[in-house]
Amino acid sequence: MTVERASTPVGMKQTMGSEAKKKEKLNRVTLRFAGDSGDGMQLTGERFTDTSALFGNDISTVPDFPAEIRAPAGTLPGVSAFQLTFSDEKIYTPGDAPDVLVAMNPAALRTNLRDLAKGKVVIANTDSFTDDNLRKAGWKGNPLEDGTLKDYRVFTVPITQLTRAALKDLALKQVEGDRTKNFFALGLVFWLYDRPMDSTLTWIAQKFSKRPEIAEANVRTLKAGYHFGETTEIFHTQYEVEKAVLEPGLYRKVSGNEATVLGLVAISELANTPLLYASYPITPASDILHGLAQHKNFRVKTFQAEDEIAACGAALGASFGGQLGITGTSGPGLCLKSEMINLAVMTELPLVVLDVQRGGPSTGLPTKTEQADLLMALAGRNSESPLAIVAPQSPADCFFMVIEAVRIAVQFMTPVIFLSDGYLANSSEPWRIPDIKDLPRLEVRYWTKKEGFFPYLRDPKTLARPWAVPGTPGLEHRIGGIEKAETTGNVSYDPDNHDRMTRLRAEKIARVADTIPPLEVYGDSKGDLLVLGWGSTYGAIRSAVDQVRKRGRRVSSSHLRYLNPFPKNLGEVIKGFKRVLIPEGNLGQLRMMIRSAFLVDAVGLNRVKGQPFKIADIEQGIEEMLK
Repeated sequence: MTVERASTPVGMKQTMGSEAKKKEKLNRVTLRFAGDSGDGMQLTGERFTDTSALFGNDISTVPDFPAEIRAPAGTLPGVSAFQLTFSDEKIYTPGDAPDVLVAMNPAALRTNLRDLAKGKVVIANTDSFTDDNLRKAGWKGNPLEDGTLKDYRVFTVPITQLTRAALKDLALKQVEGDRTKNFFALGLVFWLYDRPMDSTLTWIAQKFSKRPEIAEANVRTLKAGYHFGETTEIFHTQYEVEKAVLEPGLYRKVSGNEATVLGLVAISELANTPLLYASYPITPASDILHGLAQHKNFRVKTFQAEDEIAACGAALGASFGGQLGITGTSGPGLCLKSEMINLAVMTELPLVVLDVQRGGPSTGLPTKTEQADLLMALAGRNSESPLAIVAPQSPADCFFMVIEAVRIAVQFMTPVIFLSDGYLANSSEPWRIPDIKDLPRLEVRYWTKKEGFFPYLRDPKTLARPWAVPGTPGLEHRIGGIEKAETTGNVSYDPDNHDRMTRLRAEKIARVADTIPPLEVYGDSKGDLLVLGWGSTYGAIRSAVDQVRKRGRRVSSSHLRYLNPFPKNLGEVIKGFKRVLIPEGNLGQLRMMIRSAFLVDAVGLNRVKGQPFKIADIEQGIEEMLK
């Protein structure tokens, strides 16, 4: 075991001696910060991410936090982690496993060590490895001393003591001072990877402008960590990851939920139509409600309802009233909204339902990711109740696909389900801000003429019925959950009419395919294997396919962003390959749909661990399919 210790007395400056530290260039680095949920690991990771993005690296992140609101300190359920990869080239995932694990306590080390490959780096806060904390984490001995870490490069740093030393003459309670130790770790890693502190110092000044003593404490510990790395003898090498060559433009870091918020604000402005977002708080969709609530200066209204059903009803009421009605939830909430969604199917009103999927069933794994709501979105309502389904493939793609969801809903007068998930919602990546002139325009057309009006008169191209705003003179009409007569909209129990209306509603959704782009193939259009995915598997699939293609394998990939209806050329794409592999965060839901629609023996690669797919998982699945 290689263990480097900071043995100089606490508070005493450490010197380099005559030996200068080396600098080594790296292509990419994957970091993971881990500690108690109160240790500020999410904030630490976000600050390093923002700094690397400003520096010009490509980045990809994934947070991992506990479901418990406040698990006991030092226990395994209370561990919070944040992983990011920063690179000098385009990347698609936050990495399979960390190159460096910063472990703030024994529990963080225990829960994350299994992901660390031999030879990788552990930076441990030795002050937290007390007998009590070791017991809580289930260690029989001290892993920093008993050989447990013999296969890793271990650097032990008394972070808590060094933090207190940096704050010794500051009038601050020790418990408040100790909360800044995450900034010591951040400063140390800033130095290790040659990151500037400027943007974080500015952020601290703004964040804690009303509490200057807290601002000063964070500044001191950040600088103390940086200078510790610079002066200590335990680190002999500093690393550099150069800027990535990205498409020219203006970029910002964005998470999936942030991109969804921006997309909804944008489409409301582009359509010149007010938007109501009605929701009930639920992890991991709540951030969308919080984000939209900050944009009251646009045509956006937000409403926190008393329950999921009321939220969906309010959004549907907004659609009835001529606004863009949007509601958001996660899996359990989608169950509750199903009857109201079916009302939108029957009344043929433009309702958009955002489902940020999470582990289930029931409460399940509320802070973990999953892709298991696809079949519920497709058919989780009574009777024949067709609607459109779209799914973003990356955090930034949430912006474009939520715009598409609203476009389809309005153009076809139908409910649309937008399937994001916990991984996309909380992960982040650089987003090239589009030029406004390049964004699609949505023309909202209300029916205003009294002559020739019938509630279920249909557009010959889309089969959409008229959108007649209540209160428009002469356009009084009846809608509701009981079957309607074709054209007139009168209540009808006629069996032939019910058959016609059922088929018309299905055909309307089928015609959505006329307005969506063809499915693209990454790689050759014909080959031995097509890796077909949807949603958040995109990055891992793309990276795995890149790897196996470099080895000369005849493998390509396609990614579905439109799940109902499918792109019109999907069948032709599938025919170009001998076999089809479908990685999914469920037990084979898209596989079932593909087998049914195209009678192809697609093979599933399925994981329901609450974690995103690893590149290695898909690479291994590809190789096994090709044997």
